[in-house]
Amino acid sequence: MKKLFWRRKKKNNDNRDKRLEDLLQKSKDFRSVSYKNPKTQISFTLSFIETLVDEKILHESALPKLLEEKFHRIEEVKDILPLSEVEITNDKDQIEQKLLNGSVLLTIDGDKETYCIFSAQKEIVRNVTLPEVEFSVLGPKEAFVESLKHNLNLIRRRLPMKELITEKLTVGNLSQTCVAILYIEGIVDMENVNTVRQRIKEIEFDEISDNSYILQMISDNSHSLFPQLLDSERPDRVAATLTEGKVAILVDGSPHALIAPTTLVECFSSFEDYLLNWTMASFIRLIRLFAISFSVLATPLYVATISYHYELIPEDLLGTLVASRGAIPFPPILEALFLELTIELLREAGARLPTKVGQTIGIVGGIVIGTASVEAGLTSNVLLIIIALAALASFTTPVYRIGNTIRLIRFPILIFAELWGLLGIFICLCFLMAHLLRLTSLGRPYLEPLYPPRQYDLRDSILRLPFTALYRRPQYLRPKRPMRFNERDLKKKKDIDE
Repeated sequence: MKKLFWRRKKKNNDNRDKRLEDLLQKSKDFRSVSYKNPKTQISFTLSFIETLVDEKILHESALPKLLEEKFHRIEEVKDILPLSEVEITNDKDQIEQKLLNGSVLLTIDGDKETYCIFSAQKEIVRNVTLPEVEFSVLGPKEAFVESLKHNLNLIRRRLPMKELITEKLTVGNLSQTCVAILYIEGIVDMENVNTVRQRIKEIEFDEISDNSYILQMISDNSHSLFPQLLDSERPDRVAATLTEGKVAILVDGSPHALIAPTTLVECFSSFEDYLLNWTMASFIRLIRLFAISFSVLATPLYVATISYHYELIPEDLLGTLVASRGAIPFPPILEALFLELTIELLREAGARLPTKVGQTIGIVGGIVIGTASVEAGLTSNVLLIIIALAALASFTTPVYRIGNTIRLIRFPILIFAELWGLLGIFICLCFLMAHLLRLTSLGRPYLEPLYPPRQYDLRDSILRLPFTALYRRPQYLRPKRPMRFNERDLKKKKDIDE
């Protein structure tokens, strides 16, 4: 029975090899070239996909050694080739995957059971450039690129430590995308690592081209508008979060990294906050939080006040509002929706057009449409000012994904304000708060340190206290080493010249 099974298995492998060879032969970029070693008269064949292979490595490093050095068996090739990734294998799945990733297959005539495969992948990667989404005046000016190897290099240069662990997984039934999980052993809570690893392994999808796919598939609540994993293009920010005890996820082909777990407060903090004096950083954070609150509530408060609560408007201001709306034929809700949608159209058009054209559309289009709508009597100039300021305030969010969330949640609050006035705004905010209280990131509370309240973590949330006060890592991460440094060592000592 064992012999019969072995024969069947060998026959199936031969059929599979033939099928793989036939499929590759259909592609015009697949090449299979035969050579003969002049010293041993051994004939060998190199098979590869030329669009994935760096011919410089093949012709300058591999082929001269194969023609000049003596070898009789394929196992001896591993000692001849001056390359780091050379494997002797008979695993057909591994051979197929390596070929499609830019490796070269070497076979010797007479030996159809053992193969040698070595890496000669062609790297087509753009240079490291300035961060575009998380740009900062101070600090490093490096951003991730689309190569996983280059991104890992940018992180390891900042954390040259043996405890920095990298695990690689393959996801995507067709794309076979490489995903790397990074964490610092001895600091991170392994429960977070195991959760990330399990969720990524359970992904069943045919093609993964960016980390945005991973973010949507492993989030605790994939239907929520709020991002439960932080998206960053800055290697310095990723390195800093790793030292806190977080987990980073890098996807080959994506110029961004995912950081987990995260909180809502972190979505409104910028890495540049740590490059400024703590008083200035805290002041900027407060301005940012005020701007976001204004962006969400300004237009709904205007609609609710004009529609239901005239008594809340001062008498001097009431005359101005009545005069500005005297010739407007629409109710406040239609007026507000018209301007809000116009702002969104201008923002979307500016983002999709080329850079120079997009800037022109945003500036000229806003001025022309705003002025024309006021002169035509379609909107009031007071509401136009409010919506323009709200749109400007929404751009203060340092994280792009939370900015999109802020843009969207304004509309349901605006509709509730039209239905029930200030009571409607309060009801909508209660629904929003209930959702945030139930939301988690890798099982950790999303509103931490506000809820559940953690007094120490408040030192780096709404305000950013001095580094001397941040002697512990965030408590909600449950790090194995909670202390950054000993608090007792903070006592000031006299300088040597005093």
